[in-house]
Formats: sequence, C-alpha cells, structure tokens
Amino acid sequence: MMRSANPALNEKIFATRDIGGADEGVMTIQGAVNKTGLMLAILVAVAVIGWSKLSSAESMAEVMPWFWLGLVGGLVLAVIITFKKTLAPVLAPGYAAVEGLLLGIISAMMEQIYPGIVVQAVFLTFGTLGSLLVAYKTGLIKVTENFKLGVAAATGGIFAVYMIGWIMSFFGSGIPYIHESGLIGIGFSLFVVVIASMNLVLDFDFIEEGARRGAPKYMEWYGAFGLIVTLVWLCIEILHLLAKLQSRR
Repeated sequence: MMRSANPALNEKIFATRDIGGADEGVMTIQGAVNKTGLMLAILVAVAVIGWSKLSSAESMAEVMPWFWLGLVGGLVLAVIITFKKTLAPVLAPGYAAVEGLLLGIISAMMEQIYPGIVVQAVFLTFGTLGSLLVAYKTGLIKVTENFKLGVAAATGGIFAVYMIGWIMSFFGSGIPYIHESGLIGIGFSLFVVVIASMNLVLDFDFIEEGARRGAPKYMEWYGAFGLIVTLVWLCIEILHLLAKLQSRR
C-alpha cells in the first residue's frame, strides 16, 4: 500500500529496510525537520542565483543551459535517490541546489510577465505547508487508507495527463484548455494545487511513520528529500494558477 503518492515516499521502503549498521542510529522527526530546513535553505539560496542569472541575461539563450541543468539534473538526482535511498545524505542537498536553480529561473520568468506573482506564490506555498501541518498534527485531517489511495490515484492521473501533453507537444499539439486561462484551465490548476497540497499531508505521515518504526538514520534525508519534491511541485503549480488568474484581468 502506498504510504505517499510521492513516488519517493512509500511504505515499501519500510518493508525492505537497508541495514546501515547498528551504530548508525535511527530516524527521528526532529532530524527530518532539521534536514528539511537545511535543504530549504540551499534551495532558496540557489534560487536567488537562478533569479539573478535571468535578470542579468541579455537573452533567454544565455539562461537556457542553466534551466536545463536544473530540470535534467533534478530529474536524474531524484531517480537515483528514489532507487538508491542510502545515497540520500549525499545527493539530497545537490537535488535541493539544482531544483533551486530551476525554481529561481522559472520564478524570474513569471515575475517579468506578472509583477508580484512570486511573492504571492511563496506566501501561499508556505502558508499551505504550515496550515496543513497544523491540521495534520491536531488530527483535523485523518490519513486513512482511503485518503492515501485517493491522493495516490489523483496524483497518478495528473502525471498521466502531463505525460500525454508532453508527448503530444512533439507533434505540435497538446491537450486543449487545461493550460489556458479559461474556467477549465483554472479549474484544472486548482485541482492540481489541491492534490499537491494533500501530498504534503502524506509526506508528514511518512516521516512520522519512519520515526515510529525506527527507520535508519539516512531516512531523515530521504524524508526531507520527498518533502522538498512536493514543495517545489506545489510552488510551481501555484505559480501556474496565479498566472492564469492574472491573465484574465
């Protein structure tokens, strides 16, 4: 059963633990929080660099190598970490760095078109994170098996839609309406934002479960990595939603 719709975080990890040594220590919630904070600091610092690269560039051609480094580098590192979780302590900070580069460039691009949009997206992203953490810890949101299945199914459906659209783009086509600023496009983006937000709840549950089961210490980095994956996805989707709303004005 999936513990999280995030492919980096699922219950199978606990069923087939890699033993890192008796002296390694075990995963704790505080340890995962500390490592998430460190990864966020790295992400934000490098995002500022990515932002400055676009701001100082004379053309988009100058920035595209850095954009592809962030996009492809993040994908490669995510795949490696997901399949070789013991490498998370080494590779997770690098993932935060390349994702920060990508997010900084995307944010700067959006800011040039829609001034003020990035501040709104950042506040909404961290506001959502804080609100859902409180709702989870107080029991307002119950992480039941049906909840997990529903979020996992919705996340898989979103991924399938994006993959189909990506394949169609090679033939000069695409899925109509969902990327436009009409009601269908806004509704789709709002749905994606909600599902991304629900993935945060599952990520919280995964980290708590790992600590409860005494997972190896390196799983703190793995849990932090999975949470950063979801946060970056949420922030980008909020940017898309805000852009659609502003384009209707």
